[in-house]
Amino acid sequence: MGACSRRASRYTDGMVPFSFCGIELCALAEGGLFHPRSRSLLLADLHLEKASSYALRGQMLPPYDSIETLHRVAALVGRTGACALYCLGDSFHDRGGAGRLPDEALGLLGYLTAKTRWTWIVGNHDRTIADPLGGDIVNMAELDGMMLRHEADPHETGPEISGHYHPKYRIRLRGRRVSRPCFVAGRTKLILPSFGVLTGGMDAADPLILRTVGSDARALIAVQEKLLGFPLAA
Repeated sequence: MGACSRRASRYTDGMVPFSFCGIELCALAEGGLFHPRSRSLLLADLHLEKASSYALRGQMLPPYDSIETLHRVAALVGRTGACALYCLGDSFHDRGGAGRLPDEALGLLGYLTAKTRWTWIVGNHDRTIADPLGGDIVNMAELDGMMLRHEADPHETGPEISGHYHPKYRIRLRGRRVSRPCFVAGRTKLILPSFGVLTGGMDAADPLILRTVGSDARALIAVQEKLLGFPLAA
């Protein structure tokens, strides 16, 4: 792993500090989380090689999603000064996605996994990830007392951060329905939005998400230096 400066960025534009279960975190406008104490970056649902997966089924999409997503990851690593990175599952759109990465994406991924302590948490789309990509492959991880998973565990009573649902906050504004990726936070559960450039999303107020997070669920959106909160149960 490349050397990291001991001085963490406190705080750059687009990083909004907040407390989750008494733990200091920063919400990133791009949809990730930063844990200042360990200088760890948390991202969910990259869905790399989704376009090539669709192409195999005859639906042609521009084949640049992995490169664009990884450039976004690299930009956040540089901006936050992260020394560790946790991918919270579904990093690839399917089990063969890693093998279809173009050379440019492979080179960028190799640079990132060498620069950081990279942890792949497996998801339902990518239960097998090839070792040559670098980093550690785990079913779940623990960070500062928080459990990191792909999909929230209803039996987990402690602090937990997960992905899987791709939440979006939807509202009708001036007669138009608009949506934006969001975090969904409850008393002990926090769900991240998807980070991949080709991913869709589920309404943050969907009953499945509310049952997972709890009746106190709120949608959180980082805007400039503010973290906007919207109650969802109503």
